[in-house]
Formats: sequence, structure tokens, C-alpha cells
Amino acid sequence: MILADMHTHTRYSHGASTPEDMYAAAVARGLTCLAFTEHSPRPVGFDYTHEYREHLTRHLPDYVREVRALRDGGGACEALLGMEMDWLDGQEDFTRAACAACDYDVLLGSVHFIGRWGFDDGDTPWKSFSQEECDRQYQAYFEAWERMIRSGLFHVASHPDLVKIFSVEQFHVWLSRPESMDLVRRGLTALRDAGMCMEISSAGLRKPCGEIYPAAPIMSMAAQLALPITFASDAHCVNDVAHGFDRLASYARSFGFREYTVVRRGHKIAMPF
Repeated sequence: MILADMHTHTRYSHGASTPEDMYAAAVARGLTCLAFTEHSPRPVGFDYTHEYREHLTRHLPDYVREVRALRDGGGACEALLGMEMDWLDGQEDFTRAACAACDYDVLLGSVHFIGRWGFDDGDTPWKSFSQEECDRQYQAYFEAWERMIRSGLFHVASHPDLVKIFSVEQFHVWLSRPESMDLVRRGLTALRDAGMCMEISSAGLRKPCGEIYPAAPIMSMAAQLALPITFASDAHCVNDVAHGFDRLASYARSFGFREYTVVRRGHKIAMPF
């Protein structure tokens, strides 16, 4: 049984629920650990259509204060104070400063932007892309993903193949090629060498791609490399907390995984499931 959800969001970015309500949902579902990993503010120029930068920046102190109170409250479920950091090419100094701005227990590294394009900001561009254009975007994504890992700033690489969100069929065409898997292997090997964990996320089940992050070929390769893993819902409301965890457990076991990881201040604690 999975007892730790290592990736969640609150109303202080584009989520719907308070930290207190998210925590109560975790307790109700029998979790023993809940990591709050709110988005970090991004520099201007890395923008979404419905941008929440000002709201997040204004309420970041509220987020930290409320999660610290839960963390220090000694409840039945351990609360961790974390942050999901965007890897933004050319902005490493900004990201490094953001990672060091608080006493975070866990830092997730994510790629949501290819250049300055937030590729998960709606499906409209993807609808017009040929397979060749999709291939270029997948290549650019995994190159950025490897740079993110090699930065040494993060504990967990979240939703490894997020780039498939609006083009899952084209993604699997690309992933079936040896040169594509070579690129993925480079990233996973860098992850292993950096001592990071790979996230297995149920969020894709709620998205247009309709499948777990990461896809089976990536899972198989991660198992071969004996990577430590975390489990995550990427919850944005109370109903999402621990969503699909039974399915995540079965999925991970099918590739030979028997332990997952809780990360606290860089220390990895292995848990059976």
C-alpha cells in the first residue's frame, strides 16, 4: 500500500483547496506522509494563458506559514514543505535562488516550458503539429529534462514524460525509436548518478493522454537502472489526493519495483508497498 503522496498543490497557485483541507483528505485516505509542493513563481516571459504568478507570489508566505504549521503540528500524517520548481533554460540563477529561499523538505524538478512555450497550456498547438514537429518537441523536452537533472538542484524528477499530455499517440511513435530511448536513458542515468528519485504519477490518468507518467518503456528502463521512485497524485484539490494509488502500485510492481521513497531534507527513506 502506498502511504505517501509526494506531489500536491493548493489554492495558492491554480489549485482549489487549502493546505488544511488537503491535509485532512490525506488523513482520511490513511496516508502517513503528504508533501506540499506548490509551484514556484516564474520570471516574466515564461507565461501561461491563465497566469497565476501574481496570486502565487502574493500568497507564498501564507503557503509556507500554513504548511509549516501542519508540519510542526505532530498529526497522524507527516506534512512536508516542498516546492515544484520549473526548469527554465537560461534561468538557472533564478531557480537556484528560489530553491534556497526557504527550508524546503523536498524539491521537485519539472519541465513545463520548451524555450518560453508552456507546452502543457492547452492542446491547440499540438492539434496542428505533424509527427515530425512533435518529434522535435519531444527531443527538446528530454534534452531540457536532462539539463534539469544535471543541475543538481532537485530531489525528485516529477512526471517524467509530461510532454505527451496532448499527443500521446505521436509520443509513443517517437518513443519506439532506438535513438529516442537513448536520449531517455541519458536522462535516467543522470538521475541515478545525481541520487534523485523518479516520480510515478497518476496525474496523467486525469489528463487527455489518459495514462500514467511515465510510460511503460521508461518504467522498464528505470527498473533496469534500479532507480528510486516516489508516488504522486499531483493533486490540485481534495478529491485528487492519493488518486489512483492502487493502480500506481500495480503498475510499479509489474516492472519489479517493491519499494518507494519518502524524501525529507535530501534524505531518502525506502518504504515497501
